[in-house]
Amino acid sequence: MPDSNRRSFLQHAALAAGAAASPWPQSARAQTPPSDTINLAVVGIHGRGKSHIEQFGKVPGVRLAYLVDIDERLFPERVAAIEKQHGYRPKTHFDLREVLKDPDLDAISVATPDHWHALHTIWACQAGKDVYVEKPCSFTVVEGRRMIEAARKYERIVQVGLNRRSIPRTRAAMDFVRSGDFGDPYRMKTAIYKGRASIGNVQEAAIPEGVDWDLFLGPAPYRAFNINRFHYGWHFFWDTSTTDIGNTGVHSLDVLRWGAKIEQHPTKIHSFGGVYQWDSVQETPNVQNASYEYEDGRLMECELTNLYSPPFDGERGSVDVFYTDEGYVSSAGGWNAMRGQFTPGDAQSAAGVDETMNNVGFPKRDYLPGPTITAPEDTGEEHFANFIEAVRSRRREDLHCEIEEGHLSTSLAHLANISYRTGRKLTFDPQSETFPGDAEANRFLTREYRDPYTLPDEV
Repeated sequence: MPDSNRRSFLQHAALAAGAAASPWPQSARAQTPPSDTINLAVVGIHGRGKSHIEQFGKVPGVRLAYLVDIDERLFPERVAAIEKQHGYRPKTHFDLREVLKDPDLDAISVATPDHWHALHTIWACQAGKDVYVEKPCSFTVVEGRRMIEAARKYERIVQVGLNRRSIPRTRAAMDFVRSGDFGDPYRMKTAIYKGRASIGNVQEAAIPEGVDWDLFLGPAPYRAFNINRFHYGWHFFWDTSTTDIGNTGVHSLDVLRWGAKIEQHPTKIHSFGGVYQWDSVQETPNVQNASYEYEDGRLMECELTNLYSPPFDGERGSVDVFYTDEGYVSSAGGWNAMRGQFTPGDAQSAAGVDETMNNVGFPKRDYLPGPTITAPEDTGEEHFANFIEAVRSRRREDLHCEIEEGHLSTSLAHLANISYRTGRKLTFDPQSETFPGDAEANRFLTREYRDPYTLPDEV
């Protein structure tokens, strides 16, 4: 057994034997305001975590105190980069639980795989640390609710990495949509055509030296090491992934909910799709559509594919659209596409047909550009800087995407996946966050946890 795995095994055993006692000393759970310097630990430094290091490093007054990752092979390069840019060397550790014992640590930034987000956030809140957690904020609906409870109980600042809420142009566009100057949205849609290659079929292999595979899997079932289930490949397996709707779709779903001023869960959800074309071990769909119906009658839709597709509204990648009685507002062209406004004076006659009507009885419209959205250029660190501002102010209202907002948007991905996995349309109760009388669907609201990485019933 490699030294790192032996070290992890002994620590896991000690934790499991520690009963219900908190693994962090009282001194680590002090809730005093931070000093001028915010000591931050970045947890998960392979992919998105590298961006966390770069962007938090640009925020004045932030010290990258720790790098935390189960793959210790990543440390030398990341540490060297920080030393070169900032003139100091961060500490490193493979296990966040040890890092959280440091009373001088103020906050953590979580860029680990989806299945770890909730536990890392809850542990940090219990240890008196603030948290920036990547999207999707949770792996299940129940996890999201526990994260809110932990943030409230320990009075922590918790920001979800739905960073479009901090992009200046998007904020300006949502101000326009929310103003009602172009009508009120009755339907919202995102089309996400993001190509991804097949992961193919790869054999099991020995755990690489320096990788704590048990700690990587954490609450997920134990599986033999396979590179397909490791760095980024974890996105394509149900044990660790929230599908591409949770990975990329949640950004757009959050913008649609934000712009439409929707502050509750949908009541009806239907999702379908599948894994097409590829000969691979991938479990999660590469084509997935989802629809959400709200109690007030509004409709939200998501159309997502990783395969070849033509542009939507003239754009490739991701396009978000708000439909109103006056036309539609689209992110195509950088939120400059406000189109379909009635020509002044056009109206349907009392008889229902006149010269303004076309051959299907729809009022003619001028496809005119709407008002130009002007905003400062996106620098990339706005969302991270917003988190640090709130850490200093101690006001969760200052956050652009506080954990409760993030939970509402992330739950859209979870609900779609539950409908997909049950193979049918579902009815959801927004207040209880359950599917009334539907044991099969309710089973997916949480997961089976592998000891000792269990979600607490009470935080």
